[in-house]
Amino acid sequence: MLFPVTYRVNAAGHMEVGGCDLVELAHTHGTPLYIYDEATIRQRASEYIAAMGSAGQVLYSAKAFASPRFLRVVAQEGLGLDVVSAGELHLALKSGYAGDRIHFLGNNKSREDLEAAHAAGATIVIDGSYEFELLREIVPEGKRIRVMLRISPGVKPDTHAHISTGQLDSKFGFSIESGAAMQAIAEALRHPRLELVGLHSHLGSQILALGAYQQAMEIMLDLLVELRDELKFEPRKLGAGGGLGIAYTREDDPPTPRDFVEIVRHALDTGCARRGLRVPELVVEPGRSIAGPAGMALYTVGSIKDIRGVRRYVAVDGGMGDNIRPKLYGARYEAFLASDPERRPDGKVTIAGKYCESTDILITDIEMPELKAGDVIAMPAAGAYNLAMASNYNGMPRPEVVMLSDGRADVMRRRETLDDLIAAEVF
Repeated sequence: MLFPVTYRVNAAGHMEVGGCDLVELAHTHGTPLYIYDEATIRQRASEYIAAMGSAGQVLYSAKAFASPRFLRVVAQEGLGLDVVSAGELHLALKSGYAGDRIHFLGNNKSREDLEAAHAAGATIVIDGSYEFELLREIVPEGKRIRVMLRISPGVKPDTHAHISTGQLDSKFGFSIESGAAMQAIAEALRHPRLELVGLHSHLGSQILALGAYQQAMEIMLDLLVELRDELKFEPRKLGAGGGLGIAYTREDDPPTPRDFVEIVRHALDTGCARRGLRVPELVVEPGRSIAGPAGMALYTVGSIKDIRGVRRYVAVDGGMGDNIRPKLYGARYEAFLASDPERRPDGKVTIAGKYCESTDILITDIEMPELKAGDVIAMPAAGAYNLAMASNYNGMPRPEVVMLSDGRADVMRRRETLDDLIAAEVF
């Protein structure tokens, strides 16, 4: 699934999503412009919910992309939320999420983070021993708060090293291999301010081979046997994380949300049966696989530079400020001429951004039709981690974002102005 579910080529020969002509959107709203297809968000979210059934809870991972309109859509589809900072929590609460539907993750949480999570009534996922002492000070005497512990199962999935988190050598979680997990669980059970309701794990991101989740589940369930036998503790919840990959190119063929949930549920159910364990509530945390396919980025072509025998550079009006992923971990994308996506390629080009860095390249050597200044280029699968990691580098305002549905284009986030760039400065 490279395009949003409502994508088609309309009677004008233009790309269309959510009943909206992408060329017209670019001309009306300007570029760079990010669009989200509401139908795709709902379809992906509902597929997770249907696959999970009554076996557990699905949380949307806000770090992939969060905006009030977007969060209200996933909330309507029945998803809870995971956040990793007081800022994401604040946005979630302002968007109408109840605190008891939120899990607060992240390493090295500050006192302010934990105070905000406690005040909101969120479930805190403890990531390091430092948090035990902070929570002892924050939670009033005689009170207890719901927590989970992040456990590192020692599984390295088949993904880029920069987005792999479940292995031993990771800043996240308490390692099973080192014995830190057992020690942390014992400490949490003794802690007078904590109610330990479950264990959490997360392997990484953009994972396409689901066998890693089966391997991690086996390791986690072995740990549960030890906990039952040695500490007389059986967690009510067991988190398997998220990280399901999506298609970024036409060659990619990722598993579906249903595939992911069914693999994890089967591993949990059969693994518990073999070990004589009570089956805990399963928690999964998709982010990219919901936001990613729903979003597209639109750019306008500017200068074109030919280096004979070397390369043709086609520069657009965005780049690493709104999409750092190609330079951060080698992410690959497709691009299409929005006014004629089915036109035959004319040769290879390299799509460059306008930021003052040689590495500001969105796509290297992609086959494209002949392009000219003013053409609109559409890049699918741009809904996750592009805007979430966007910056104002080079003094560039961040793009406008619109939600598309039934021929309507509603602005979710306006384009930043030059005055926005200096709003926090003290003169």
